[in-house]
Parts: sequence; C-alpha cells; structure tokens
Amino acid sequence: MSDPCEIMTPREIVSELDRFIVGQRKAKRAVAIALRNRWRRRQIDPPLRDEITPKNILMIGPTGVGKTEIARRLARLARAPFIKVEATKYTEVGYVGRDVESIIRDLLDRALAMVREEHRARVAQRAEELAEERLLDILIPHPVGGGDGLQKVDRTDPHRETREKMRARLRSGVLDDRQVTVEVRDHHPAASLHLFTPQGGEELGGSIREMLGGLLGGGRSRKKRMSVAEARKELARQEADKLIDEERIREEAIHRVENYGIVFIDEMDKICHREGMHGDVSREGVQRDLLPLVEGAGVNTRYGMVRTDHILFIAAGAFHLARPSDLIPEMQGRFPLRVSLDALSEEEFRRILVEPESSLCRQYRALLATEGVEVEFTDDGIAELAAMAVRLNEKHENIGARRLHTLMERVLEQVSFDAPDRPRGTRVTVDAGFVRERLADVAVDSDLSRYIL
Repeated sequence: MSDPCEIMTPREIVSELDRFIVGQRKAKRAVAIALRNRWRRRQIDPPLRDEITPKNILMIGPTGVGKTEIARRLARLARAPFIKVEATKYTEVGYVGRDVESIIRDLLDRALAMVREEHRARVAQRAEELAEERLLDILIPHPVGGGDGLQKVDRTDPHRETREKMRARLRSGVLDDRQVTVEVRDHHPAASLHLFTPQGGEELGGSIREMLGGLLGGGRSRKKRMSVAEARKELARQEADKLIDEERIREEAIHRVENYGIVFIDEMDKICHREGMHGDVSREGVQRDLLPLVEGAGVNTRYGMVRTDHILFIAAGAFHLARPSDLIPEMQGRFPLRVSLDALSEEEFRRILVEPESSLCRQYRALLATEGVEVEFTDDGIAELAAMAVRLNEKHENIGARRLHTLMERVLEQVSFDAPDRPRGTRVTVDAGFVRERLADVAVDSDLSRYIL
C-alpha cells in the first residue's frame, strides 16, 4: 500500500481537509500531525518504533461543527480502515450492550472489504479477459458426444473465425441485452441472520451463522438467467475471486488495521460519571472496558489476533453537562491531545453553503438540473439562509451546520415538488426575498419551527 502521508506534509493535509470542511483550524492541525506521525514512526528502527504509540485526540465541541466529518475525511485521505461508533452503544459487562471488542472486529471487516477490492482491481484486466472467454463459450456452445455439455473452443479449430466475429459484437455492446444462463454461487442463507448472543459472543454468532449456512446448503452453485451485460460483470467477479489470494488478503487487512486503523468514538461525554446524576450505573464501566483497547490489547477475531497498540483513536463529545476531567484518570491520560471546536458563526454558515466541493448549493443545483430546472443562489439569498440558521440555533437547540439541511429543504420544497411539471430550462432564483417568503411561517411560529427545524 502506498502511504499518502509519505508525500503529504501536515500543511498539505490541512489544505486537503479545507476543500470539504470550513474552519476548525486547530482540529485539522491536530489530525494532520497525527497522520504524519504514523509515517514518521515507520521510518524509525524497530526497537524504538514499537514504543511510539499514537497520540489519541479528544475533540470537544457542539454538535454539527464538523467533528465526525474531519475524522471521516482524514481516513479517506489516508485510505485507512475507519469506523465510527457511539460510546453509548456499549455498556459495562453484566448489563445489556455490545462487547467493546466488536469495534475492532467491525474495523477488520471494513479493512477486509477494502483490501479485497484493491486486489480485485489489480487483477481486473485479466479477470475481464477470462470472463470474456467464458461468455463466448456460453454464446457459442459446442455439443460434446450427444450430451448437453459445453467445451471450450480451440483457437486453431474452424470455429475461430465465428468466435472472433462474436467477440467483436460482444465488445461493441450489440449483445448486451441478450439473455444468457450463467452459473452463480448462492450466498449463505444464514449470512443475514441476526443472532442474539451474550456479550463477547460475536465470534460465536459468526461461527453459528457459518454452520447454519452449510446445513442450509449455502454456497451451492445454481443457474441464473441474466443479460449479457450483467453476466459479464458476474463472470468477471468470479474470475477475479479465483485470481486473488484470500490468505494474503487477511494478512494485509490485519496489518492495515494494526498500523493504519482509525476508530472514531462519538458521544464520549455521555459515558462520564457526574455527581448527582442517576441511572448512570454503567458509565464508568464503559470507560474501563474501552480502556484496554485504547491502551493497547490483543483482540481475537476469526481471522487471527489483532493488536490495537497503534490504532489511532479519536473521541468526541459536546461536553455541555460533563467535562473532560469527569472521565476516569486512565482514560484522560490516553487522550493527551484535546482540541476545542468552535461554534459556527454566520460567516462560517455562509461559507459552508458555497465553498466546499460538495456544498449544499452545488448539491441542490445538481439535483434539480436532472429535471431541467436551473437554480441560482444569489449572495443575499445565501446570506439570509446563514442568518436564519444562526437565529434558529440561538432560539432552539444548537445543531450546528445540520440546521442548513433543514432550512434548504424547506426553502426548495415547492420547487422540488413541481420540478417534473415545469418546462425544461426553467430558471429559479433563490434570493433573500425568496428565502424569507418560504420561511415566513417558520420564523413567526416558534412551535412550528420547533417541530420542523
């Protein structure tokens, strides 16, 4: 795996994050340094390298300011296995909840899928060639003996010219809609079963599913009717699976989790023990269960042991009622880097609407363009949306940038509904007056705005 951190400096990583996330400079700098430190550690000789552990990060800030998005974009930038979990899903042993070790097992599943796709991509060309030959064998069958079997055509036999003509037609797409019968392998019927196992029994549940799959005949081959275009994809996937080495994929996935994995733990403030609070019997227990993973431990999976010593943990929480100091001391020590994310101002709301590559304005323009409706957002319209978002966040619950999603949907609701019935080429201008008109009832009726926004 090529390491993007090898060629990207912290400044360049921050610049890349700026393309998608507005503001929050301190948090971006912290994750950029953490990512670069991974590459730095791998340049050090093994005796010292093993002693250098990641400096885990605790992000503190209200909802909707970009905590999760920063972690997700960082993982995508690093091409690293990433998983987001809510701390409240896990409870102390003896209470209802999932085993915290399932975090690492789920992370490994993500890594396996990622590595398998990469290996398939490497053999894609060869798999396409083999799939084409199999498809030609189906399209030009040759009886053997008096039976109904098929045999592959010898490239020197008299049928070669016919085969090459069929190959040309196949590549041109003329045959894409023709129906053919292809042998496919069924997935295990028990693979989708949800088994309720005791805490720590996820591996047992996986083994039971595999056993049930065998008893129910999972994995058997059967014939299925499909178009040539679909058959080509199915056969290419089958051939790619034959060409890749599953054992190597497992080894590489474990290595990638151990050295590149990123775990984002949200709602960290909700597992803090607070004086005078009732119903929090398992809060401290969750922290103590999470602690071995963050400190570095071995987790048993069906694919082998996974060490968590060098996985980067990023925790986040609003910490309105609790404080980071309410975490148990051991947990505080395992998150030495703490960054505060600022509440969003009106100017930042305005920038969020237009600056990111996947900004809301660009999304809605693209969505309505599919109906032939051209939407133009004026500067004063964007400013009015930003100002309204700030007012509603101050008046009601502060949900950060998520407020913009509800506002934008409300403003363009009628346009979206009528778009298929409008003449193609219709132009809609979203200016300040348009925004105020669409949000007039919400701005006046506080009860209505509470339910809608």
